[in-house]
Amino acid sequence: MTASWMPTAREQEALQRHGHIQELERVDAVWPWLAERHGTITAVDAPHAAHAERFSFAELAQRIATAAAAFQRQGVQEGDVVALFAENSPRWLVADQGLMRCGAADAVRGASAPVEELRYILDDCNATALVVQNADLWRRLDLTASQRQGLRLVLQLEGEPEQGVLGWEAFLASGAGQQSVTPTSARTAIATVLYTSGTTGQPKGVPLTHANLLHQMQSLACVAHPQPGAPVLSVLPIWHAYERSASYYFLSCACTQTYTNIKQLKKDLPRVRPIAMATVPRLWESVQAGFEDVVKTFPPSRQRLLRAALANSAAHRKAVRTARNLLLQPVALPGRMTAAAVAALRWPLHALASALIWPKLRLQLSGGRLAYPISGGGAIAPHIDAFFEAVGIELLVGYGLTETSPVVSCRRPWRNIRGSSGLPMPDTEFRIVDQESGAALGFRERGRVLVRGPQVMGGYLGKPEASAKVLSADGWFDTGDLGMLLPDGSVALTGRAKDTIVLSSGENIEPGPLEEALVASPLIEQVMLVGQDERQLGALLVPRVEPIRAWASEQGLSVGEDLGGRPGDSALLNLLMRECNRVLRLRPGARGDERLCGVGLVEPFSIENGLLTQTLKQRRDRISRRDAAVIERIYGR
Repeated sequence: MTASWMPTAREQEALQRHGHIQELERVDAVWPWLAERHGTITAVDAPHAAHAERFSFAELAQRIATAAAAFQRQGVQEGDVVALFAENSPRWLVADQGLMRCGAADAVRGASAPVEELRYILDDCNATALVVQNADLWRRLDLTASQRQGLRLVLQLEGEPEQGVLGWEAFLASGAGQQSVTPTSARTAIATVLYTSGTTGQPKGVPLTHANLLHQMQSLACVAHPQPGAPVLSVLPIWHAYERSASYYFLSCACTQTYTNIKQLKKDLPRVRPIAMATVPRLWESVQAGFEDVVKTFPPSRQRLLRAALANSAAHRKAVRTARNLLLQPVALPGRMTAAAVAALRWPLHALASALIWPKLRLQLSGGRLAYPISGGGAIAPHIDAFFEAVGIELLVGYGLTETSPVVSCRRPWRNIRGSSGLPMPDTEFRIVDQESGAALGFRERGRVLVRGPQVMGGYLGKPEASAKVLSADGWFDTGDLGMLLPDGSVALTGRAKDTIVLSSGENIEPGPLEEALVASPLIEQVMLVGQDERQLGALLVPRVEPIRAWASEQGLSVGEDLGGRPGDSALLNLLMRECNRVLRLRPGARGDERLCGVGLVEPFSIENGLLTQTLKQRRDRISRRDAAVIERIYGR
């Protein structure tokens, strides 16, 4: 069974309104168009950047043209790859688009990434030049003499440049009054190289073409269509595929984009009052948790009133969705009629709360005008989804991967099925296949998720074998995720076939190296990390009973022969968690998000009980199902 994009009249109209993108051959060609039609509108505002800057679309287009000429004058040529290691700012955008304008591609990563990872990217992409955020990053990279000699240019975006490094203002001055040479390549040319997250120091480069990115800039009109000048907040790393495509799209709509960060977000939401914002589940979790903290300070009577209003609105909205059959599981006609009656009964109180309570709350939570809250990077917890729906904020959850530019599906405002990842994007197809046989499955049958479309990469950089494992000859990309198709074409994810764990912050964790480090401990027989869509990692441990008992005794803790059963003695679990985190901290290149919030003891994984394959690989989905109760305890549920 294959699910394809089925355009509605509404979507066709939205795409036509955004038809100027379809006429472009390159991403960078959008800036002259914007300058001509919306030149006076503020394009970008960076009040918290090291260099606070604010540019109109006309000014931004001129800066990009100047940067392109400067790059060419500094030796950057068409077809080159330039490493760009920096965080969100107008200067990042100018450098990024200036490189595209002169026919080069950038290999991007954040300035805070481990230096080992940045060095690897620099070498892997064969960068001919390097752009760094500041002098501190340049010093931390500590490149060898041969690595420096291989770079035609080292450009520093912020602060006083280091010796041998070109500063930003001097760089722009070198291109002032110059005309860049128009590249000969078009849509099929590589625009950027993104790197998949990894903890082994060997991430894979994902080359994305102008065609890949232009598809995103065109197709996102089916999800959101803000007016020129509408305020947009950018809080996620702009070098990440998700934020990057969203940023390109909203700028192509002539929206005003304000760069913020997690620390400033609470202040910027009521100040900017954004119409649109791309976020990850962790942010919504934090907002909801902040609401709960505030409510606890209210008098008991006010708490009861607010919670009663929230429960009624949540029940009303759920009943409305049930009546409209906007659920993962189908509802028969009698059930939908009953739900419609429930919705009608609860409507008066919901309408009262919507008039008196929820507008004030939305002002505090999101600025009060957020029409397109697009969430990606992981699944939204049902209670978080229900909370925002109740107060009038419809979260639009999307799905995608770095290899797919990234968005392949997204919930639409008019077709928002909770628990799904939405309908396919334009010209995008989904197929669900059996994990073992590869045979196509029908609606609501769970299997591996394959996707095909104009946004899918052509293959990993310099890794044909890895490319062949995920890309078929006819263009189907194996996402490594498990899911099912709904009859309306929506895709619903049910788990991950591949090992990567995506935290609610959007951070990707490759569990293999961490598990290898932990299982090297004499205390642990087997281990499997968990934490998909959670804030932190957890660990299922198969213990070595006698070594653990002896070790615990040395720590002043006496435990029984069964170690407290399953999931284990609570005091022992705390000791084991601290020991595991100590081991993880000692790993070369260890990251802050590679820490455990809890552990649980479980029975062994074996071929006999179906939890290991014949090649002794863990069947993570089966282990998660068997030990679901232990996982729930780890996360305090």
